[in-house]
Amino acid sequence: MDKIVSLCKRRGFVFPGSEIYGGLSNSYDYGPLGVELKNNIKKVWWERFVHRRDDMVGIDAAIIMNPKVWEASGHVKEFYDSLMQCKKCNSIFRDDEIPGFIVRHDKYDAGKVKDLTCPECKQKGDFTSPTLFSLMFETNLGPVKDRKSNVYLRPETAQAMFVDFKQILDTNPRLKIPFGIAQIGKAFRNEVTPGNFIFRTREFEMMEIEYFIREKEWKKWFDYWLDEMKGWLRDDLGISDENLEFVEIPEGERAHYSKRTIDIEYQYPFGQKELYGLAYRTDFDLKAHFKELPYRDPETGEEFWPHVVEPTWGVDRSVLVVLLESYTEEKDRVVLRLPPKLAPYKAAVFPLLANKPELVKLARKIYEDLRKDFTVAWDDRGNIGKRYYSQDEIATPWCITVDFDSLKDKTVTMRDRDTTKQKRVKISNLAKTISEALVL
Repeated sequence: MDKIVSLCKRRGFVFPGSEIYGGLSNSYDYGPLGVELKNNIKKVWWERFVHRRDDMVGIDAAIIMNPKVWEASGHVKEFYDSLMQCKKCNSIFRDDEIPGFIVRHDKYDAGKVKDLTCPECKQKGDFTSPTLFSLMFETNLGPVKDRKSNVYLRPETAQAMFVDFKQILDTNPRLKIPFGIAQIGKAFRNEVTPGNFIFRTREFEMMEIEYFIREKEWKKWFDYWLDEMKGWLRDDLGISDENLEFVEIPEGERAHYSKRTIDIEYQYPFGQKELYGLAYRTDFDLKAHFKELPYRDPETGEEFWPHVVEPTWGVDRSVLVVLLESYTEEKDRVVLRLPPKLAPYKAAVFPLLANKPELVKLARKIYEDLRKDFTVAWDDRGNIGKRYYSQDEIATPWCITVDFDSLKDKTVTMRDRDTTKQKRVKISNLAKTISEALVL
């Protein structure tokens, strides 16, 4: 983790937020390379799960919603963490962060607490009894601060997809169950113990689908979306199966709306923790927001309450795991072996010598032509070997070098990041060569 955090800051993937003012606890800004990686993940996700499907539409909903939404959804009443404090070092923990003990607020066992070890001071615990802490950020709308002006920053993106359900159906008459609504957006949770870089932050981004189905088919669609999430991890992020665990969440630990939940967990350097989640939310949400049956089958006229399977992907955790998975140290270089379609730059263009105008002129022409179709880096600093290694460290899949032979035969050297092998490619074929390699 230390190496990933250092690389991210040094090369412009992720910076500590507000750093010149001392920072803000677990606040991070995505730099020039980080925002490209993050946007590429979101772009690939949207293409796979929205653009390539006939049964999916997308929305982009407001972050601040009418507070009645959160009352109806159960968040005002249910969206709490159970917290305990070590009386010896005053550190505060969620009960599930204290090894060997998960406290349910209504079944607190003081006897068990005496045998627990504090994760911070490592002493036998003398913990306070658990207290409930609301995870929702509360603020005020308008110039007057009173109870009537209270609103919340959304703790999840899902509710807008339920609240807008009827409007989406009315404006998309082709849709019929089964179908899904997708959204990418920010959510906010007032975590007491955020940490581990961008793994858990108070402001984060989610990619989420609410897939509406008939109740009798929920098991089929639950399994289907679990396979889709596995395919995304394997095919699009390049995550190794050996680093993943699929954990069935037992009753009593699931969210209040869920009848079945599987957490997809990853073996991070700091332990096995959640990456994504898949939940069967039943018809809880639509019944919470609508008083009458919200769906009528356009072919049969049957009216019923749709049920929902919800696959959820964390954007920031996706960034973290692809960095962890792709970071490689070799004898004389560090390489980020990101899937090329996720890499911030698809290629880098170099003149062999920066003090030769004829080489620079041709290299700039190639650079300008390629950047019409791809994100491309330009580098004419130092020797060619250092330039290669600099691009390897930020995951650039191909480096293109213009040399003196290029002036004669209109070819360039194209070097592969992973193998370091080089080949001569016609300048006129460069764009096609990159495009074809990105599809593989």
